[in-house]
Amino acid sequence: MTGFRPIFRLIGCVALAACGNAPATRAPEEHSAAATPPTKHVASVHDWTRFGWDAGRSSASNDPTGITAGNVATLRRQQVELEGTVDGSAIYLHSVRVNGGTHDVFFATTTYGKTVAVDAADGSILWRFTPSGYDSWAGSRRITNSTPVADPDREFIYAASPDGRIQKIAVADGHSVWSTAITSLPTREKIASALNFFHGRVIATTGGYIGDAPPYQGHVAVLDAASGRLLHVWNSLCSNRRELMDPASCGESGSAIWGRAGAVIDSTTGDIFIATGNARWDGRTNWGDAAIALDSNATNMLDNYTPTNTDELNSRDADLGSTSPALLGDGFVAQGGKDGTIRVLEFGRTRGAAPRRGGETQVVSTPSGTDLFTAPAVLRVGPATWLFAADDGGTAAWTFSSGRLQARWKNRNGGTSPVIAGGLLYVYDPGGGLRVYEPETGRQLARLDCGSGHWNSPIIVDGRIVVPEGNANQHRTTGVLNIWRLP
Repeated sequence: MTGFRPIFRLIGCVALAACGNAPATRAPEEHSAAATPPTKHVASVHDWTRFGWDAGRSSASNDPTGITAGNVATLRRQQVELEGTVDGSAIYLHSVRVNGGTHDVFFATTTYGKTVAVDAADGSILWRFTPSGYDSWAGSRRITNSTPVADPDREFIYAASPDGRIQKIAVADGHSVWSTAITSLPTREKIASALNFFHGRVIATTGGYIGDAPPYQGHVAVLDAASGRLLHVWNSLCSNRRELMDPASCGESGSAIWGRAGAVIDSTTGDIFIATGNARWDGRTNWGDAAIALDSNATNMLDNYTPTNTDELNSRDADLGSTSPALLGDGFVAQGGKDGTIRVLEFGRTRGAAPRRGGETQVVSTPSGTDLFTAPAVLRVGPATWLFAADDGGTAAWTFSSGRLQARWKNRNGGTSPVIAGGLLYVYDPGGGLRVYEPETGRQLARLDCGSGHWNSPIIVDGRIVVPEGNANQHRTTGVLNIWRLP
């Protein structure tokens, strides 16, 4: 493992070299009740536009952050009170125009669909978007765990709400440009996963609520970002019907697409990778407990996989799709599941929709051998590819080559979706706290205090770390956003 250390250290040195003075502190649009924030920042030059950093959901940024092994323990926390729980992650745009001024801004969507713009410099709330109908579901079981995505033009973001709709929201003032339904039955079909964006299109997925109450079908929805028009729908059950169905009109129910990363996109080809949960698999029109590759329009299946014991997984609620596919490169995918394993799959050798049952390249245990509900991180460092994953009972790292994973380290610290930024590994513990590791060894560098949560995960950008806390299943209409800054 020592052969990789110089490269990791180089990334850290680049991050350190980026430290500098930020523009003068800006006057807040609205005062926050939280503690007064620090005044020193690194230069604001980067964005974090979606869950998982990029369209492929690598969760690995090589951008310098200004946060290093030497100063991470000195970060100071501000707690920003929100009108809702953010059971996902935030996104970030630097130096954008909001309310007539220039701000660095965090955006986040609460479990009941309020989307907020938070000034990264002082934690003040710049604007709030509240979806129509909010009062009818606030406090109920109808929630979303989705993370918004920013448009490349940096003037709009896209966010989900529990009424089954996707909104295009103006960065400048929080007004809605369009709102489009991606389900005809939002009381059964839930938008649980993060949104994605690729080549002028917003990509979203649907699943079901706890208990899998029928009828619902997991599906992929592709929307035109400019107009909001629903362009394409791929249904994981009744897949021969390429439309937004009345869920009761399909003879099968389930097959939720609910992994944290949702639709994972190969940025070279535009291919869309998803994984489904419990439901019938027949290799024709029903694709429960399967990993699927679709073309960029979500109209044609390119490849697919289900385990040989797919019927058993379905019968015991052991969703293959409890996590989304992680792209390892060269056509290989790591697919976790609720059965405590991570399968290495080879996709795309023969492109086509012929059903494929079994044929894994390798099967390894999740970090603690329990269900995997999180999105792994994939980091390419020179010639090496690293995979990092966390579950309720542990965190682990592997290197990947020649179609196989090789274990590097693991511990017994539970976590949500790992994130690599500026040469450091960040893992939020849903029991409370954010751990920071040396990626190549797993040596813990710091533990930053914060409250407990569920599927929350951090972003790290421009000398700041942001982690929401709280659990969507507690149905609260208040929450906390933690912001750490350098002193």
